[in-house]
Amino acid sequence: MVSFPVSRDALRAQLWPLPALGVVLAAAAGVGLPRLDARIQHHLPPYLSTYLFGGGPGAARTVLESIAGSMITVTALTFSLTVVTLQLASSQFSPRLLRTFNRDRYVQRTLALFLATFTYTLTVLRTVRTEGTGQPLFVPQLSVTVAFLLALASVLALVAFLSHLAGKIRVETMLRDVHTDTEDTIRRVLPETGPAPAEYVMPPEPPVHAVPLPAGTSGFLTAADEEALLAAAVEADAVILIDRNPGSSLVAGTPAGAAWTRTGRPFTPDTLRILVGRTADALTTGAERTHEQDVGFGLRQLTDVATKALSPGVNDPTTAVHALSHCSALLCGLAKRDLSPRILHDDHGDVRVVLRRPTLAELLHLVVAQPLRYGAADPSVLARILMLLRELAWHTAPGEHHPIVGNLARVRSTVAAQDLHPGERAELLELCASVEEALTGRWPAVVP
Repeated sequence: MVSFPVSRDALRAQLWPLPALGVVLAAAAGVGLPRLDARIQHHLPPYLSTYLFGGGPGAARTVLESIAGSMITVTALTFSLTVVTLQLASSQFSPRLLRTFNRDRYVQRTLALFLATFTYTLTVLRTVRTEGTGQPLFVPQLSVTVAFLLALASVLALVAFLSHLAGKIRVETMLRDVHTDTEDTIRRVLPETGPAPAEYVMPPEPPVHAVPLPAGTSGFLTAADEEALLAAAVEADAVILIDRNPGSSLVAGTPAGAAWTRTGRPFTPDTLRILVGRTADALTTGAERTHEQDVGFGLRQLTDVATKALSPGVNDPTTAVHALSHCSALLCGLAKRDLSPRILHDDHGDVRVVLRRPTLAELLHLVVAQPLRYGAADPSVLARILMLLRELAWHTAPGEHHPIVGNLARVRSTVAAQDLHPGERAELLELCASVEEALTGRWPAVVP
């Protein structure tokens, strides 16, 4: 079962829905406006008629044909530029950025306007009648005027689209868009602060008699329907543990979690069959990761950009440093969020569903591992990774310092293994020391 937010996100990531809606509305307007023209044409005041199209049937046909022909050409140009931009983003930065481009409302609205103008003009063109057709002469003045205004709007939209596209393909814009989408996901999915110690309930450990809950379909876990899982657990008088967080790759028939009865007795065959089916239906999978519930997807996109920038074919460490800066800001924000498992209770306050979330250690490993491997020989990349660890240490509680300490040790060993200039090595070791100071709550000012 696909929830409404997931379906909405899937539609928003497609280029066709908004242009298709524009075509439908334009066809309806192309049918309705000429009929309105026929009713009010002889009742319009003279001062208003002077602003409407005043030519004959031949002139009306020429105007409409010119608009229709130019619009289909402009639409093809716009689509071609969009495809080129998608190819550039995929090859130069990361294939996982294509979803961000497809979600761009500006591109969708521009295509919708062009296709709507083309459809409306063709629909109105069929209503223009000359005297030689055996029917009364008819020139829909209002409809032709609207077509002319749509053409002017399309010209302005084309200029604005070219300016928008020029800014959209800049790597800074891409990184900012991913950052914004990820922040929206974090605010939507994760509580701002963790529960108070007195209220915190440790998630239950699966007992030995727990039964596996296989995934129903293969793909990336994009969303888990909490209400459906809670209802299934209550009906079966069970506790459900989903140990795969959104963004994980699932394989049909492979366990995505476990369930056990609260009484300790085994499930009856019918109860287990229904529970397995309802749990599988509550887990939505897709061919690609999305921002709907996946807080790590944005970090994956940013890390991919950094890794691609460090490849020999691109060799752009500055872009990698910028991507790591965005990762640092997101990780510092995540450090203030509750990343503990999501626990759902029934009406009596009993634990029924436990949903796993990515830990800060996993997210930090995601951000650091590949840039550290592929940028090991670049001092600027190593310095930015150390600054990331320092900034994250400043925002985390002492009990959460273990992953930072572990990654700091990895960076130290990487620096020791590289053939660096003595001055560069000294600066990096000094940064390592500053990370250790940040772990103790000190941030010494740097004297220029």
